[in-house]
Amino acid sequence: MFFWWRKPRIHYYAPAWNEELMLPFLFRHYAQWVERFVICDSDSTDGSLELLRRTPKVEIRKVTWTQPDSMITSLQDLHNTCWKESRGTADWVIVADIDEFLHHPDFLGYLRTCRRRGVTCIPALGYEMVSDRFPEPDETLLSAVRRGVPHRMMSKLRLFDPNALEETNFGPGGHVAEPAGNVVYPKRDELLLLHYKWLGFDYLRRRNAMMETTRRSRDIANNWSHHYRTSEPDLASGLKHLLQSSVDVIELGEAAWRGHKEGRWWRGRKKAA
Repeated sequence: MFFWWRKPRIHYYAPAWNEELMLPFLFRHYAQWVERFVICDSDSTDGSLELLRRTPKVEIRKVTWTQPDSMITSLQDLHNTCWKESRGTADWVIVADIDEFLHHPDFLGYLRTCRRRGVTCIPALGYEMVSDRFPEPDETLLSAVRRGVPHRMMSKLRLFDPNALEETNFGPGGHVAEPAGNVVYPKRDELLLLHYKWLGFDYLRRRNAMMETTRRSRDIANNWSHHYRTSEPDLASGLKHLLQSSVDVIELGEAAWRGHKEGRWWRGRKKAA
């Protein structure tokens, strides 16, 4: 039985490949809430594995390429299955990518409120975060990179009750989902998903070039993750545009979710509480 006043037990799952730069920010953000991290590594060649081995509460797994001709569908399979082992041991799971940070000013308080109301699935409203530089190693991303732009494709289901769902049925990239089971969404969407990819031109250029090497034949045929092929001039132009149109998401507070007008794929599908 879950008692709403105790600290919820949260497990975190994510795939990773050469994320040495981002992992410290991830743990700094989530360690205060998450009791167990399961990181599925895909043969990293940087310092990621060494960092993971010396980080408390971390379990390292290996990514299985269930679909040898597709990186996207292999990760889709992973996201749809990895969390099931937390049934009976966690109140909530976070199933995400390393550069996706869930944010609410009162994160645990919000989870307790959702639990009291019977909510089992908490989609997050997406913001594409942007900076003209990569943050310093000892900074926190929410302090160093505060500006962002609402982004419909980054509004995802990344937090849910593993005991209530039978399946998540994430689509490619997790941009939509068709969860099955006792699916109850909150009546009001307050959770944010802050996507930290546009962290200066040099980081973005190098990361895109590296991730392009993971695409397989079916990914290319379906044009999945085609943004990894964006030219350097277009990257520079995109970065400039995002910076000019961005707002301070953290300073906005409630206005960040109240003013998020992008489409929400989950609305009108299931009951809300």
